Amino acid sequence: MQAILITNKDDAYQAQLTEVDEGQLPTGDVTVKVDYSTLNFKDSLAITGKSPVVRQFPMVPGVDLAGVVESSLNPEFAVGERVMVNGFGLGELHWGGLAQQACVQSDWLTPVPAELTSKQAMAIGTAGYTAMLCVLALEQHNVTPEQGEILVTGAAGGVGSVAIALLAKLGFSVVASTGRIEEADYLHRLGAVEVMDRAQLGVKGKPLGKERWAGVIDTVGSHTLANACATSKSDGVVAACGLAQGFDFPATVMPFILRGVTLVGINSVYRSKANRMLAWQRLVRDLDLTLLATMTTEISLHQAIEVAQKHMQSNLLGRYIVNVNA
Repeated sequence: MQAILITNKDDAYQAQLTEVDEGQLPTGDVTVKVDYSTLNFKDSLAITGKSPVVRQFPMVPGVDLAGVVESSLNPEFAVGERVMVNGFGLGELHWGGLAQQACVQSDWLTPVPAELTSKQAMAIGTAGYTAMLCVLALEQHNVTPEQGEILVTGAAGGVGSVAIALLAKLGFSVVASTGRIEEADYLHRLGAVEVMDRAQLGVKGKPLGKERWAGVIDTVGSHTLANACATSKSDGVVAACGLAQGFDFPATVMPFILRGVTLVGINSVYRSKANRMLAWQRLVRDLDLTLLATMTTEISLHQAIEVAQKHMQSNLLGRYIVNVNA
C-alpha cells in the first residue's frame, strides 16, 4: 500500500510517500480500506517535524480516516460498513489515515452517518467535529444568541471555518479574528458579521478589557486566549481547543473571579462514544453541506507533504481532505 511514512533515524527526521508492506500495519481488531483522510494543523506539524507530535517511529500521520471495513474481529462492525476514526492517538501513537489501509481498535470507530459521504465526513473531520464540541460547550453553559457576539479566533482555519458556519446557522452574531484580512469575503460568506485583525488580540493586553463577548471559540492560545477571556462579558464562556499562537496562557484570574468567565477546555482526541455520536448528529443537522463544500479543498496523497509545508506558513484556507487513492 502507499503511505506517508515518518522516520527519525540518527536525528534525521523525514516524511516521505512510500510503499509499505501491509504486514507492517499495527495490531487492531478492524482493518479499514481508507478512502479519505484530512490534513489538520497537527498533521502538518507531524509531517514537517515542527512540533514533537509523533511519539514513536516509524509513523503514518493522519488523525482522521474514513473508509470501508475490510476485515473485522468485532461483530459490531461488518465487512463493507462505512466507518471513520477521529483522534485516539492516530498519527501520534498509532499509524494514522494518510495511507491506503489502516488497522485500528474497533472502539475507536464511529459509523459514517447515512446522510454523509465518506468525503463529506472527512471534509468535516477532526476540525469540524472539534468545532461542534466547542459549540456544544457554549450551549451547555447556556450561551444564547440574545446574549451577544461570539468571537472565533483562527477563523480562516479548519476549526474556525466550521465554527463560524455552525454558529451563524444557529443564529449567533459571529466576529471572526484572523491574520488573513484579505480573506474577509470568505469569512463573511461563512456567516461572520465582522472580521477583525488578529493583531488586536495577539499581543499582551490588560488583565481586564472592555466587555464584549458572550462566548468565544479559541483555536490560538497564548495572548489571544488571554485577551479573549479578559474581554468576555460577565458569565461569558470561552471554549479553548487550539494553540496555533502558543501553548502558554499569560493571563490573570481577574476575568474568572470578577466577571465569572468560564474557560472550557476541549479535548477532541479522547471522547466517549456518546459525546462523539451527539457531535456528529448535530453536525448532520446544523452544518450546511453546500457551505462545507465551499471551504474544502481536495488533494492527493502525493501532494500532502508539500501542502503540509505550506500549512506551516499559514497559507491554507478552510479544510483540506486527502484522497489517499488518487
